Order: sequence, then C-alpha cells, then structure tokens
Amino acid sequence: MKITVVGAGAVGASCAEYIAIKNFASEVVLLDIKQGFAEGKAMDLMQCASLNGFDTKITGSTNDYSKTSNSDICVITSGIPRKPGMTRDELIGINAGIVKTVSTSLVEYSPNTVLIVVSNPMDTMTYLTHKLTGLPKHKIIGMGGALDSARFKYRLAEALRAPISDVDGMVIGGHSDVGMVPLISHATRNSIKVSEFISNDRLEQVKKDTKVGGATLTKLLGTSAWYAPGAAVSGLVQAIACDQKKIFPCSVLLEGEYGLSDLCIGVPVVLGANGIEEIIEIELSESDKVHLHTSAEGVKKTNSLLEV
Repeated sequence: MKITVVGAGAVGASCAEYIAIKNFASEVVLLDIKQGFAEGKAMDLMQCASLNGFDTKITGSTNDYSKTSNSDICVITSGIPRKPGMTRDELIGINAGIVKTVSTSLVEYSPNTVLIVVSNPMDTMTYLTHKLTGLPKHKIIGMGGALDSARFKYRLAEALRAPISDVDGMVIGGHSDVGMVPLISHATRNSIKVSEFISNDRLEQVKKDTKVGGATLTKLLGTSAWYAPGAAVSGLVQAIACDQKKIFPCSVLLEGEYGLSDLCIGVPVVLGANGIEEIIEIELSESDKVHLHTSAEGVKKTNSLLEV
C-alpha cells in the first residue's frame, strides 16, 4: 500500500507520522515544493522508526511527481495556512491555484488513486478537484468533517466531565466557522443522549466552541493546527487502505442526497477500499436541516469564486 502526502508542512508531516506509526502502509511519499524540505522531514521521521516500532518506508521528494506514481491514496495538504483573523474562504485564490497543479499532477501518475483533500477552503477545494481530475465521485474526499467531529467530541467530553471514549458525536455541513452543523440531537454518552446530562445552554456553548475550534487554535498558535488534522487524515487513510467500512463525516459530491446537488459538503459516509462506499442519509431535525441548507448556500457562494 503506497500513500502520497503532498505538502510536508506541519499537517502533512503529522499525517505521514501517524500513518507510519499505525504500520498499515508499505510506503509513504512526502512531496513538497521547497527544496530539500520533504527529504529532510522524511529522514527525520525514518529516524523514529526503530524508536516507535514501525516498518513503513518514508521517502521525500522536491516536486518530482514521478516519485508518487501508482499511489493507492494521495493526500493534498498543500496551500497556505490560516493566520489569525483570516477566514478559510480568504485562502481561495492562492490555494485554488496550488490544488489545480497538485491534483492534476497526482492523477497523471496515479490515475486510479483515491484523493483526500485537506487544503482550505476545503469543501470548495474538494469541488474543484472533482471538476479538474475526472476521477469518479467515490474517489474524491474532503477531510473536514472528521476533524470537526473530533473537536466536537472533545468539547462534549469537556462539558460532560467524561472520558472522551464515552462520547460519540458528529458534525456535518461546511468546514467553516459558520457552516458547521454539530448534531447535538445525535450526540451520546454510552448510547444515552447528551441532553440527559447537559443543559441546553451548555450544549449551545459546546456548539459555539466547536464551530470556532480552528479559529481558536489559530489565535493561540499563530497558524493552523496540525496534530488533530494529521490524525483525522490518517484515520480516513487507514479506513480506506484497510477496507474498514468505517463511518466518517466527509465532504463529498452530492447529487440529490439531503436535497442538495452540485456541491461538496460534509455528510456521513462509509469508507472502504473503493473510497466512498456509501453516502448515508440520516434523519435530521428541522433545525439541523435548515442549518445544513444554509451552510450549503455558503459553500456555493465560495464555489462561485472559482475560475475552473
């Protein structure tokens, strides 16, 4: 199993590290445009192999896409990260150009690959990748919902004062501060609805804290987060590589599901060897339906800024 990660920055390197430590891939290729950067990151990670007990081979390359040939899964993390005060949408001009080059180059050398898009604004970059590559819809996945859901579960566990392993929850909708739809009505602690334990006011605060999860970290760190995004990507990659049939909320191309079409937005899917094995339509409250469709309008507005 060969995995390529484009972008050897903090998110890409964390993603490569988590994949290697899980030991399900034979090879991880890190690629970056900066001379020697991917090679250095790969060497540093390989020097962890005996210490962390993995046998995955990690190699680096400076902008040589031939090294990525025949990759089973390719991850696109490249692009400029958010700075404090920036929205994800403000990245669109620069990152769209980067994603165009990267996605078409990857598919040239790995025409049967599954693409996972991380670059922001993520839903729009996933939509752009569909327009450019011609890959079937089940082979293009946007990562955002997996990360947003992890942040939701963190905030729920915090409010519940419970171990996070007790908590389950999901975020659908757009991967933006206003577009996320944390599904409080579906969130549970050991199969018991969280509303049995937490007041409505506290649950509203959980939703608000989840939706600004990325912006909160950007303000604290001075740049985008990397540990949780890298872990989220590695979870998606493993589900596909190991044909786990796991359910994750991911940004996928909708063609009538949830009453939405011609956009990529976060909804629950089953991930397996073919990429997206199934799009799952769950019952939503009227409020969540409204929020999802409002989120979709925001995503479409951002998509309209694309020059394909």
